Amino acid sequence: MTPQPAAAVLRVEDIGDVTVVNFVRQEILTSRNIQVTRAAIQSRGRARPAEVLLNFKNVEFLSSAALGKLITMNRKLQSAGGKLVLCEIDPQIYEVFEIHQC
Repeated sequence: MTPQPAAAVLRVEDIGDVTVVNFVRQEILTSRNIQVTRAAIQSRGRARPAEVLLNFKNVEFLSSAALGKLITMNRKLQSAGGKLVLCEIDPQIYEVFEIHQC
């Protein structure tokens, strides 16, 4: 259960059956950060599709490119029987998710 840094932009740890990703930086400006996130999740070597919790506590800005990558990540997890959960999202960032939900 010890956190294992995957990159300077996030911390990844397994808690039971859940892979928890905590973003370290306040801004997720590039789709590259989300690619790093996906690679960190895939490197966990789970036998079954993971439940992934993305904690946005430290995030104050999310680019549209990063949002697109999150949507793609969600679709891939769902198609493999996994689940993506987002938590502690700033209200201003949450508005972007609500707009793209339509």
